[in-house]
Amino acid sequence: MKHVPLLVALVLVVAACNLTNKFKSGSSNSNSSSTSSSGNPSKIGDEPVEKAAPTAAQMAALANGQEAKWDQQGITWTFPPNWKKQEVRNETLSYGGGGAFLSVNISTMAADFPSELSIKAMHEGAKTEQKNGKYDEVKWLELDGVRGVEFRQSKQETPGDIRRLEWQAYRTFAGQNQLITMILSTDDGAFAKHQDELYGIMYSTKVVH
Repeated sequence: MKHVPLLVALVLVVAACNLTNKFKSGSSNSNSSSTSSSGNPSKIGDEPVEKAAPTAAQMAALANGQEAKWDQQGITWTFPPNWKKQEVRNETLSYGGGGAFLSVNISTMAADFPSELSIKAMHEGAKTEQKNGKYDEVKWLELDGVRGVEFRQSKQETPGDIRRLEWQAYRTFAGQNQLITMILSTDDGAFAKHQDELYGIMYSTKVVH
């Protein structure tokens, strides 16, 4: 089960690469390796870029929580008190508590990989999936100065099915062009119960870039 989020991440990377090729055919190349808040700070194309703005309930869900830093990748989160480390490796990390989970994967891309085109392709693909009913929320979201795509799966078929809240973004770190894939998840039947802490954790993200 714990390998499922990583499989999802790989599928999304492949899909994004395919969509990027489509963008390349109609756009000039962009080899920027970090989707930072340069240029227009509030929009990408005609779409608004939201910044992390936790609600009172989302902040309360992290009250008396613990800060955890992923030293290998320079990323930090705040977790509720009952969340514990499950696994931390050079390119993967997982924490969990009370039946909810965070899984993060780092994918290293080629130096000339067109990150700007790829992230726009991811957004377009997620928007299409939203129309098809796979996602009920898709938006540009900036976390700690890094712009990415946030998307939330729609209500699942059964209460025991996993429902995911995801964020993907590119950055430059340690001289590498990297894709960050962050997946927060829980059973569909418990999603409403855990929603505030899942968003709170996501919005607490601090990223070296």
